[in-house]
Amino acid sequence: MSELLTYRPLGRMCRPHPAPAKALIPKLNGFEMSRGCDPIDHRSPRLRPATRTDRPGKGQCGPEAAKDFSLTDLTFKALGLAEPILRALKSRDYETPTPIQAKAIPPLMEGRDMLGVAQTGTGKTAAFALPILHALAAEEVQGRRKPRALILAPTRELAIQIGDEMKSYARHLKLFQTVIFGGVGHGNQIKALTRGVDIVIATPGRLLDHIKAGHMNLRGLTHLVLDEADRMLDMGFVHDVRKICAETPKDRQTLLFSATMEGEVAKLAQDFLSSPVRVEVAPQATPVDRIRQTVRHVDGARKTNELIDLLTDRDKEKVILFTRTKHRADKVARDLDRAGIVADAIHGGKAQNARQRAIKRFASGSVRVLVATDIAARGIDIGGVTHVVNYDLPNEPESYVHRIGRTARAGASGEAIAFCDATERGYLRSIEKLIRMELAIVGEGPKGPDLPPPVRGGGGQRQSQNRKPKQARGGAPRADAAKKPPRRKRRRHANG
Repeated sequence: MSELLTYRPLGRMCRPHPAPAKALIPKLNGFEMSRGCDPIDHRSPRLRPATRTDRPGKGQCGPEAAKDFSLTDLTFKALGLAEPILRALKSRDYETPTPIQAKAIPPLMEGRDMLGVAQTGTGKTAAFALPILHALAAEEVQGRRKPRALILAPTRELAIQIGDEMKSYARHLKLFQTVIFGGVGHGNQIKALTRGVDIVIATPGRLLDHIKAGHMNLRGLTHLVLDEADRMLDMGFVHDVRKICAETPKDRQTLLFSATMEGEVAKLAQDFLSSPVRVEVAPQATPVDRIRQTVRHVDGARKTNELIDLLTDRDKEKVILFTRTKHRADKVARDLDRAGIVADAIHGGKAQNARQRAIKRFASGSVRVLVATDIAARGIDIGGVTHVVNYDLPNEPESYVHRIGRTARAGASGEAIAFCDATERGYLRSIEKLIRMELAIVGEGPKGPDLPPPVRGGGGQRQSQNRKPKQARGGAPRADAAKKPPRRKRRRHANG
């Protein structure tokens, strides 16, 4: 099985009940692992089961009580997580939860639905992964495994990284997971689903394909997570998400995380969440304070030269650069390579294997600059990114926030640099309005009047705009200049 499709034993999962400790984690004797599996031999100690029906009462963790948790008040051990999970966290030197983890984990362990509003890089993956694993580890599976936890993500990269995080946190449990996404063959995914899995991390489109083909059913699901819900809706997955949710039991625990909470996202939350706890750790779609943000007003034709001059500073050692189009991403990567700056590009036009190789090279340090389109803005989670460069400003201000969130992760600081030409000043004003601050200008300010944004569609449209219209008799432009005469009339005219 390829490394892109992970099918790993992680732990046990079914509906929580106070079973005896020795019966919580049965042995997996005789269970045949496919290539790529990595079973972990562990006998679980006593685990505290979570219950779906428990509701917070006085002094317990409800919507108001959730606000009282902070980094200084709690440790992961104090949250009551299972001992195998604590060991996995300790191996990663994680002792103190981030604000969203401290606020989210207690009510989730009590079985509450949750509406999480959090910017990227706040640790929200662990916020939902840890309580789900805690609940699944306390359950005994009877018969063949069926999916009982489903995590939906908008992009392949994000799905893969959530899978990696889940594996890390459950390294001392015995659960099985698979990651499902498009762009690769169905064969290995079908094999994993046929053998039986506990946790599925998937993109909506490919998951729906498997459901329609009868390769999996979600009737035994107990936990459903919609991660980056706003992004999924932006990418047109709203109908797929609704179809998938319709295949799940109504008494499931549902978690919805989003950087923004308006419009269709709010309606989705209203339709699928039951009396949810709302957790918000930062203003909606605003960047963290640890990122230094600057803008350079530069003519579009000089952006590459400005970029090369900028990267002569070796302190900019791990840079993610965003462009608006796939073609420009490839061109900028080639220009940087010619200038002696090791760069690679990822975008939706590249094969999944090529994208993963580029991300791994960047994470390992063999590539200094990763050039990406917005498909990767929320899909990659790589530590140590020192700078984010917006070569092209996005036309949606929220995308700017998600782009710069690639740096200053896990408490580190970072810098975001934006290039702005005369056609992007309207985008810049929208971004500054959203984040409620003006970006510091480096170098000279804007010169000349604002220009309209570039027209989509490439040279064909520009050429048609410059073409002179055909002249009718008398010198006036013909009203039907853009229309070609019918082929039949031309033939009759040619034949006299």
